[in-house]
This record gives sequence, structure tokens and C-alpha cells, in this order.
Amino acid sequence: MSANQFIGVGWKFPIRVNSKGGISYSCGPDRLQDAIWIILSTSLGERQMRETFGAGVNDYVFQSNSDVVRAQLAAAVSAALAKWEPRITQVKVSVQQGTEPSQVLIVVDYQISSTNELYNLVYPLYLQEGAG
Repeated sequence: MSANQFIGVGWKFPIRVNSKGGISYSCGPDRLQDAIWIILSTSLGERQMRETFGAGVNDYVFQSNSDVVRAQLAAAVSAALAKWEPRITQVKVSVQQGTEPSQVLIVVDYQISSTNELYNLVYPLYLQEGAG
């Protein structure tokens, strides 16, 4: 079984039309990166038939940008990736302060199970403290 057979082929995220007028597809490492991005972008309860799918990172948008909140966010992302993306292993998630006071960067380092290749993905998120 080749790596692409193990990873699979699917619609590119976000969905877009290619130069021939068809839907763009992704495969290999790009497919996994799209899948991780979808998990991080999906709110819990957003999908009716899979209410526990996603990481729920948008639930943190109005939280303070503190060490505690960043640790909770990292734990939520780690749990979601462990549950919903079995094609990756050795997942390390860190949430770092961004360049702006309300920005955090979710850094996901992972290894593709079938090839043992190492990759990372940086997902920007903006936290804004809610006013009293």
C-alpha cells in the first residue's frame, strides 16, 4: 500500500474549482494538512451527524489570552486530533503568543504514520477578551 492510498484523496479545503472547471482534489501530505485544518476549524456540535467532531477552537475566541487558556486550547486540539485523525502520530501541540496581543498561534507538529515524515501546521487564532 502506497502512502497516497493510506492517506487517501479528497476535495481540497477550502473547496475550489480547478482550471478545467472541476473540483480541486488533494492527496498525500496536503490531504492530511487539509484534514487537520478542517478539524481545527469545526466547532463542536456544528456537524449534525457527528456532534463531537472538531476541536472547538472558536469557543476560545472571547477568552483572555493567558497561559491557562492557551494550555486548555492546546489540550483541546490534542484530544481532537487524537480522536479524529488516526493517520498521524507523535502529535505535539503548542499554543504560542502571536505578534498581536489578541493573536495566538496553534502549532501542530505531527508525523505521518505510513511514511514517518514530519510536518507542522500553524493555525492562527484571535482571542479577544470579553468586556465585563
